[in-house]
Amino acid sequence: MTTPRLRLYDTLLQEHFARNRQMAFVSGPRQVGKTTTCRQEGTDYLNWDNTDDRRVILRGPAAVAQRLGMDQLRTPLPVVVFDELHKHVKWKSFLKGFFDVYGERIRIIVTGSSRLDVFRRGGDSLMGRYFLYRMHPFSVAECLRIAAPSEPIRPPMPLPDPEWTALWEHGGFPEPFLRRESSFTVRWRGLRHDQLMKEDIREVAQIQDLGALEHLSILLAERSAQQLIFSSLAQEVGIATDTVRRWLDLLERLHFGFRVKPWFANVTKALRKEPKWFLRDWSGVEDPGARAETFVACHLLKAVEGWSDRGLGRFELRYLRDKLKREVDFLVVRDRKPWLLVEVKTSDTALSDSLRYFQSATRAAHAFQAVMDLPYVDVDCFSRSDPTVVPARTLLSQLL
Repeated sequence: MTTPRLRLYDTLLQEHFARNRQMAFVSGPRQVGKTTTCRQEGTDYLNWDNTDDRRVILRGPAAVAQRLGMDQLRTPLPVVVFDELHKHVKWKSFLKGFFDVYGERIRIIVTGSSRLDVFRRGGDSLMGRYFLYRMHPFSVAECLRIAAPSEPIRPPMPLPDPEWTALWEHGGFPEPFLRRESSFTVRWRGLRHDQLMKEDIREVAQIQDLGALEHLSILLAERSAQQLIFSSLAQEVGIATDTVRRWLDLLERLHFGFRVKPWFANVTKALRKEPKWFLRDWSGVEDPGARAETFVACHLLKAVEGWSDRGLGRFELRYLRDKLKREVDFLVVRDRKPWLLVEVKTSDTALSDSLRYFQSATRAAHAFQAVMDLPYVDVDCFSRSDPTVVPARTLLSQLL
């Protein structure tokens, strides 16, 4: 057994309820630690999968209020966690009614499996009644500090070698990261994939050919950090190109992986270009170069989503590639303007010409070549505005 470890998201939820009356929706990949964190922050817990809890929820908001003892004067305000509530056909109307009547006397967390975010998109009946927090695996920065940032960039900090090695070899999902046993990590990864294919997919979509979908997922697992050619995938799996697009969207919403789209000042051009694909669990990527790029991609996605969820600005993760095949792995767009360029290398310290070119073309404030094998340097990467070779350990410690 591994000892639970405080997360950044404990702090975020505490701060959320200190400042807001809105519900907190916590979404994220399967087994990322949502239930553990939310139960730790909650005073009461109701799980739709528990028969007794389900009966109470089905009787409506008044029955839940009675179960929670809301007729009693309490301080501080109680915090109730509704887990897997999206499986209730009328979960949105239940939450709307419960929040509108009791919202001043209780604080509410809604969480569940990765499917919650899929169901959340289905309508806007809860608009204005919740804030979303997208939960990610452990990162370099979260291993160092769990305080909620007031600014996107923080001072650098050195990560101990055992923590860095564990992240690289076992990924950032709590169980394998904290347990740090290779055989367990391999078995855990296989089980997670099986649960996604056999349980999660069946709940959110009616797909007749699950074998073809699993074949697609295997191909995608082998192609992390590569540009996706939909027609090629369709031919390999033996399905239509439109089907590949739909299934890819489904797998992305279930947090199997994510797409990074190209950035162009002309949005129409960007929509015509193929995205790059990254697995959520970089520990399953065998090629060292692809794993390095996936590792940094996951860190950057966590940062841009976390900064956006915190209200620190509007951030997007993109990549750059032109007709001459010049490419930079990542571009962070801040409030619709290019802000940060990142090129990932395992050991190459010769500065990329493409990094120089695209910083000049986009006028991004920062351009870094993040090298995985370089030792930590105790210098703020963001003090530099010219293209700079930096240790990945230093850069990633300054994010989220």
